[in-house]
Amino acid sequence: MDVVPQRVHDAVARAREVTDHPFLEHLARIGLVAYGVLHVLIGWLASRIAWFVQPGTEDADQTGALQAVADSPGGRVLLWIIGLGLFALSAWQAGEVLRWWTGLLRPAHRLRTALVCTKCAAKAVVYAVLGVTALFFAVGAGYQADERFQAMADGALEIPGGSALVVAVGLGVAAVGLYVLVRGVTGGFMRDVDLDAAPDRWEPLIERLGSFGYVAKGIAFAVSGGLLVYAAATRDVSTATGLDGAMNAIGGVPTGRWLLTAVAVGFVAFGVYALARARYPDRDPTT
Repeated sequence: MDVVPQRVHDAVARAREVTDHPFLEHLARIGLVAYGVLHVLIGWLASRIAWFVQPGTEDADQTGALQAVADSPGGRVLLWIIGLGLFALSAWQAGEVLRWWTGLLRPAHRLRTALVCTKCAAKAVVYAVLGVTALFFAVGAGYQADERFQAMADGALEIPGGSALVVAVGLGVAAVGLYVLVRGVTGGFMRDVDLDAAPDRWEPLIERLGSFGYVAKGIAFAVSGGLLVYAAATRDVSTATGLDGAMNAIGGVPTGRWLLTAVAVGFVAFGVYALARARYPDRDPTT
């Protein structure tokens, strides 16, 4: 092994000592708890849109959930804990990339390793973005994700080739939604739970909660992506509002109140599943 790869290998080994440290895992558990609580709050906000408030008056997305935390007693302190926990979860998940990256150097394992590393890196980015957003709210600088999303789509449509870009992003979001939905149907999400540590009697309940939750999330993301494609086709960005827009769109169709209620319950189920995952975490995507 020549000098440069050896130096890279040594640097990665030192980084893994950090990402594999038990203390970071304990902090990551806090992040998983926070992640679960945010989904429970999103489900609660979606149910309010379905039954109690006018559509568009509340944000049934991550920022709406964080605002609900901020408005609660001691909310600012909780937001700091949520933000730091999500950052720790991001670093812990990124450690999976450090664990498997050497497979990229072996042609026989390159494709699978690339897929695994891409998935783990994407999870790490999602957790980090949520962590940053939580800290924005903690310092009183929160923002409306739906409005920001809408402004970005509007700006993209103004540039040459912008419509194609928005369509590509929309199709990507819809593809992620379908992937999440399939993961819920097939039970692939159970790889994130340490089944050896979890009591056998709880495994069926964890699987049912996770399956319902993943399917609900998949539907919401697929609708969100579809709305982006529609916005590009019509050059009307009023529907391009991310998860909140998807929730309102689901609630606006015939029998939408009941469909949105089912999605809301699914988000709550996912939140409870995330709490179970915090109790029995396993970040290894190959098991």
